[in-house]
Amino acid sequence: MTPQKKIIILDEQINSGQKRILNLEIARLHTHAKIEIPVIIERAKVDGPVLLLNAGIHGNELNGVEIVREMLIQKYTKPDKGMVISIPTLNVFGFLNQSREFPDGKDLNRSFPGSKNGSLASIFAYHMMNEIIPHIDYCIDFHTGGARRFNSSQIRIAKSKPELLDLAKIFNPRFIVYANEREKSFRQASTTINKKVLLFEGGKSLDFNQRITNRGVEGTLRVMHHLGMRDFSKELENSKHNGTIIINSSTWLRAKYGGLFRFFVKDGTKVEKGDIIGVISDPYGRFEYKVKIPQSGYIIGLNHAPIVYKGDAILHLGFA
Repeated sequence: MTPQKKIIILDEQINSGQKRILNLEIARLHTHAKIEIPVIIERAKVDGPVLLLNAGIHGNELNGVEIVREMLIQKYTKPDKGMVISIPTLNVFGFLNQSREFPDGKDLNRSFPGSKNGSLASIFAYHMMNEIIPHIDYCIDFHTGGARRFNSSQIRIAKSKPELLDLAKIFNPRFIVYANEREKSFRQASTTINKKVLLFEGGKSLDFNQRITNRGVEGTLRVMHHLGMRDFSKELENSKHNGTIIINSSTWLRAKYGGLFRFFVKDGTKVEKGDIIGVISDPYGRFEYKVKIPQSGYIIGLNHAPIVYKGDAILHLGFA
């Protein structure tokens, strides 16, 4: 029998067949109370792929937290082969405050690969990149739309990484969106050191949506099944979704006027040029502007804000 390799994470040895809950401790609150980020590690008795389930990099993006929580509570994260590392609330500071940023005002997802002598967010990114990421092979990074923007379920990958396309198709989201890696993002930093990252977008900030949760959980099970980490045939036998649509480019439709915004369409819908998808009006019944689609495409994101200003992004239109 081939001996299992020695794995040490956060100065703790992870033995075969073991579940460990470790804490990533980097900083304290201004009260000097410890801030601990739980890192849940489940290792099979047989070596294999290592998958990171990462959520809450923006503290107010709760639907990703819910997806990882559901994976944990259903014990889907216990592999028969390989290892699963689950971090449901990476930005626990923002999670506590229900805010996107770190306490220093920085966006953690624009702070990678970080520095041990930088800002708080940069220090945190540095420890993540040096203590967790070297152990993984794959990552599913869960996000939602921000600022009342609801994203249809989608996996974002870069066109320059064709090896991720097959894995994204296995996940089976509503859309696969070609999107460049953002400068200093977690995805860019991890990809640079040859980790395979699927960025999942679905739902909106400070909100749970069961449809998005189900899609995220089922997609993760599909990936684990495909990687040979565990047989989820039974859990997926009744899973039915429409085929995945690949989005090659996209644009945001912006409000031409400020006012009350009411939309008549559902995210994920195919729309044709000239379709009326909503109206912007004043509160007094004197003005009403019909929002028309300028080009046929798919609604991959939709602003749920009831009040918009001129220039606000109200609809994300994708083109296959």
